[in-house]
Amino acid sequence: MLHFNRCHHLKKITQKCFSSIHVKTDKHAQQFLSRTFALAELRKSWYSTHSLVGDKNIILMGPPGAGKTTVGRIIGQKLGCCVIDVDDDILEKTWNMSVSEKLQDVGNEQFLEEEGKAVLNFSASGSVISLTGSNPMHDASMWHLKKNGIIVYLDVPLLDLIHRLKLMKTDRIVGQNSGTSVKDLLKFRRQYYKKWYDARVFCESGASPEEVADKVLNAIKRYQDVDSETFISTRHVWPKDGEQKLSAKFFSEAVIEGLASDGGLFVPAKEFPKLSCGEWKSLVGATYIERAQILLERCIHPADIPAARLGEMIETAYGENFACSKIAPVRHLSGNQFILELFHGPTGSFKDLSLQLMPHIFAHCIPPSCNYVILVATSGDTGSAVLNGFSRLNKNDKQRIAVVAFFPENGVSDFQKAQIIGSQRENGWAVGVESDFDFCQTAIKRIFNDSDFTGFLTVEYGTILSSANSINWGRLLPQVVYHASAYLDLISQGFISFGSPVDVCIPTGNFGNILAAVYAKMMGIPIRKFICASNQNHVLTDFIKTGHYDLRERKLAQTFSPSIDILKSSNLERHLHLMANKDGQLMTELFNRLESQHHFQIEKALVEKLQQDFIADWCSEGECLAAINSTYNTSGYILDPHTAVAKVVADRVQDKTCPLIISSTAHYSKFAPAIMQALKIKEINETSSSQLYLLGSYNALPPLHEALLERTKQQEKMEYQVCAADVNVLKSHVEKLIQNQFI
Repeated sequence: MLHFNRCHHLKKITQKCFSSIHVKTDKHAQQFLSRTFALAELRKSWYSTHSLVGDKNIILMGPPGAGKTTVGRIIGQKLGCCVIDVDDDILEKTWNMSVSEKLQDVGNEQFLEEEGKAVLNFSASGSVISLTGSNPMHDASMWHLKKNGIIVYLDVPLLDLIHRLKLMKTDRIVGQNSGTSVKDLLKFRRQYYKKWYDARVFCESGASPEEVADKVLNAIKRYQDVDSETFISTRHVWPKDGEQKLSAKFFSEAVIEGLASDGGLFVPAKEFPKLSCGEWKSLVGATYIERAQILLERCIHPADIPAARLGEMIETAYGENFACSKIAPVRHLSGNQFILELFHGPTGSFKDLSLQLMPHIFAHCIPPSCNYVILVATSGDTGSAVLNGFSRLNKNDKQRIAVVAFFPENGVSDFQKAQIIGSQRENGWAVGVESDFDFCQTAIKRIFNDSDFTGFLTVEYGTILSSANSINWGRLLPQVVYHASAYLDLISQGFISFGSPVDVCIPTGNFGNILAAVYAKMMGIPIRKFICASNQNHVLTDFIKTGHYDLRERKLAQTFSPSIDILKSSNLERHLHLMANKDGQLMTELFNRLESQHHFQIEKALVEKLQQDFIADWCSEGECLAAINSTYNTSGYILDPHTAVAKVVADRVQDKTCPLIISSTAHYSKFAPAIMQALKIKEINETSSSQLYLLGSYNALPPLHEALLERTKQQEKMEYQVCAADVNVLKSHVEKLIQNQFI
């Protein structure tokens, strides 16, 4: 009963395509739905075995000194259940000697085997079990324990552990050889703990056992309540008393569907999880990967993605694909200004921070027997990042997930265009559209909302459409991490202490990047002001200043910063929904008016609320080039045009009373002609490769992006398709590509 709703929703993942069409359901479709229903039953079984009802055990896991025994006793008292300490109640009774004597007697390797055998011969139910620090190093015994319980990882700060072990006068730990420090051994052990846990309790430095015990119980409660973390559309209208409740979506469904059926965007039904001050402080010394694991675990329920599996995805995404080991480092530029470098991924833009991870999340969430096509509209950087990210999936996933990236044929830089086309692989295609980005994005939304077409694709080809633009929650969520990480880096570098405010300035087009910073603030990062930086397409700046979103008489201008050449900003709807206290009716009215009348005005109270946190301004083309030139001359640092837009706006509007973090959203290598023009370099008509080598000779910061340099060497002419600005033409391209990929 506890997990019925999730299974019910899983069954409906593909049924939704059939609900509003009248077609003859052929044998192929019947088989397709049958496989989906079978998957739902399989997931139902998984959930039932992972619920803490009846005789399940609470299993506390962690390194030596984590406090497992003490915390276990407190939990046992609170719940009135049996408490079992593996050291005292199993091992020593089995061996008739102390654990330390056994370790001295048999040595490290034999000890692990003997310990594992003792646990394998043990069984319990409805108990709190405190493991030894070395139990997780024995696979068979851990599988044995995992079958009948939830494993909670007590993640204690390393310095706290070392201090406790000194107080306990622990002279030897299993696996510790001569010359191996306790610190190194504890770091080594983490790989085993990460492998097994169902829920993590992130322990603050100096937290009392009672506080940790309460956290354990809260983690278990969350783990049990699989229906508590849901998503609604921004156009969801809350039912009145007596009316039937509208069904919400789970994280996995929001990722799979991309866009809500009513045309809105998915947002959490409840507030964002918030970390305490102590938890944030414990993350100051953590790596980017460790920070991402902690933050994303809080935002993704383990019923959607188990914590250990999510950790594997994060390590795969950020482990080897980034040129900088810090992933998203912060560099002091001058005065109170800092640069958040978001361009060290394989395609050289901030989109990599999401799109190296999102494909793995998507592949995990979809039913194993379904085929999916990801439709993407790109204003420059998203296309290559999506194609690159999904091309890194394993062979089986690539056979069932394909990508189509639509880009404005004449609306991206030459390098971006070559990069998009050059990123095509066996499961990814690029299609140039003879229009602008706004048309591409609007066309994709119309395709998603065309139930006749989507239903036809499902029945005829067993294929479902989804998205990887920032309209997809699975794409937007990972961006929260780098805004939080940047603040933590300023602390670790000694510029601020936790609690000190910062401002952020972000070049903004589709509003996803700056919205992720808003979510970081909701999680506890003290961001004071969000500075929205626009180029000549400054519809967002005008809106933030006036509350009037007006596209009438406005024509898209092509600029040196093409990735923010956007007039229809999709993610703005999410922020307005948040500010308007989740008023879905208002969102429906506003964005329907934008579609039909090309403008809308929000009320004065909402404008004032928006302006409490947001400042906005825009930058001309001349100012953009001048900023690139002056920044290089004063600091030896080359800004890409988008970052230059942000720098101009930041210089103009920020009051310099606190640190300012400027998001550098792309590497300048992608915009070599504009950079050479800004730096007054005459050899502009050289090849892309020679332009980059020429820029490299300036020995500027940041250094040349090696992956982009390699891309210029591989620019053999690749074929790609170009189509007219007609939604029906785009549909025909989608169908043809599906036929080539899946039939």
